[in-house]
Amino acid sequence: MAGRLNGKRIAILATDGVEQVELTRPRDAVTREGARTEIVSLSEGEIQAMNNDIEPSDTFTADTTAKQASAADYDALIMPGGTVNADRLRMDPDVVGFVQEIFRAGKPVGVICHGPWTLVEADLVRGRTLTSYPSLRTDIRNAGGTVVDEEVVTDHGLVSSRNPDDLPAFCAKIVEEFAEGAHKVHDEGATVG
Repeated sequence: MAGRLNGKRIAILATDGVEQVELTRPRDAVTREGARTEIVSLSEGEIQAMNNDIEPSDTFTADTTAKQASAADYDALIMPGGTVNADRLRMDPDVVGFVQEIFRAGKPVGVICHGPWTLVEADLVRGRTLTSYPSLRTDIRNAGGTVVDEEVVTDHGLVSSRNPDDLPAFCAKIVEEFAEGAHKVHDEGATVG
C-alpha cells in the first residue's frame, strides 16, 4: 500500500526528558504513511523518555547527533515537547543551527507543547502564528510571534499544537504538510544564520 510519505526521511529532534507520547504518536503517524524517521539528539546512545514530564518511561536510541545532522538529509522535522527535553535542546548551538538550516530550506516542521522553546532560541517565531504549552506563550510573544490557543495551527509549513490532547489533530496535520513538501521560505523578519 502506497503511503503519502513514501520515500520521505523525517528527523525527530529529542533528548533526555522528551515526552514519550509526543515522540511516538507523531513518529507512528508518519511511518504508517511510508516515511522513515531518525532521532537526532545531543549525543549518541540512549535517551530517556518521560510520561507527564516526571515519570521515566522507555528509552530510545539516537540515530545521529545535531552536530552530524544536515537539513539536506531530511524532508521534514518533528519537535516533541517535554520541559527538560526542550530546555536542553534550546541551549545547544548545534541544535539551534540544525533547526535554522531546516527553516532556511523551507522544510515543514511539526512542533508540540514545549518544543517551540528551541524555535524561540533560534529566532524563528518572529512574524509567525503558532500555539504551544501555555507557559511558553510569553516567550513566543516576546520573540515576535503571535500566539493563539487552538489545537493545531499551521503557518508556512510550521505546524504547532499545545499538548498531548491535541495529538490526533497534530498528527493528521503534519502528515498533510509533510506530504506537501518544502514551502516557500518564510522571510518576515526571522534572522537565521
